[in-house]
Amino acid sequence: MPADFRIQGDVAVITLNRPEARNSIDRETALAVSSAVFTINADTRVRVAILTGAGGHFCAGMDLKAFLRGEVVRLPEGGFAGFTQAKLEKPFIAAVEGYALAGGFEMALACDMIVASESARFGLSEVKRGLVANAGGLVRLPRQIPIKIASEIVLTGEMVPAALLAAHGLINRITPPGQALEAALSIAHTIAENGPLAVKASRRVLNESLGWSEEELFDRQFAITAPVFQSEDAREGATAFAEKRAPVWRGK
Repeated sequence: MPADFRIQGDVAVITLNRPEARNSIDRETALAVSSAVFTINADTRVRVAILTGAGGHFCAGMDLKAFLRGEVVRLPEGGFAGFTQAKLEKPFIAAVEGYALAGGFEMALACDMIVASESARFGLSEVKRGLVANAGGLVRLPRQIPIKIASEIVLTGEMVPAALLAAHGLINRITPPGQALEAALSIAHTIAENGPLAVKASRRVLNESLGWSEEELFDRQFAITAPVFQSEDAREGATAFAEKRAPVWRGK
């Protein structure tokens, strides 16, 4: 399979699995990723998802040989790899080892968090091939790091180390080589222990409020978050705290 998919309790893991091609994306892989995202969105058991790669690399971007064969890897329902423009209903964490280049970097940018090995290398190399990073690189990167740094990455097409991106706030955790997935799973399980309605509402406000005006910030926030305070989960959280036990969430 070009992408492995498994659900472990309340955490789902998508593993790009074309190590012989540094997990570059051909059409079969894009379709497999898209299918996995659909399942994650629909499965109420899943609280958090992780995207990673097999064989020591995350993803080297679009498979240029597949591109020359005429394969279409940008899907109508999810963008590049069925992922960069997909509606991700659950928090996603990218666990990056090795290369995260071009479309691979753009897939990581679409995630809520990035965990990377200290040996990982990131880059938007499209300009070196006469292409452009229009799967999210041009519009997401300058929203996530300073514009001067984003400009250098985009316009030179050169690779940069994980440490540089971490210094500018793009990477949540740096790990020793081979431990990015383990660290991502640790974060995922911590998130999964929290109230699902609270996580969903909080994530929605975090992402949507970037486009809100100062005048509407709190009104729009309250419209999304107020129902959480009226939920059964809110009462369960308070009750569990008082009773000194772990809460049992029902998602309502």
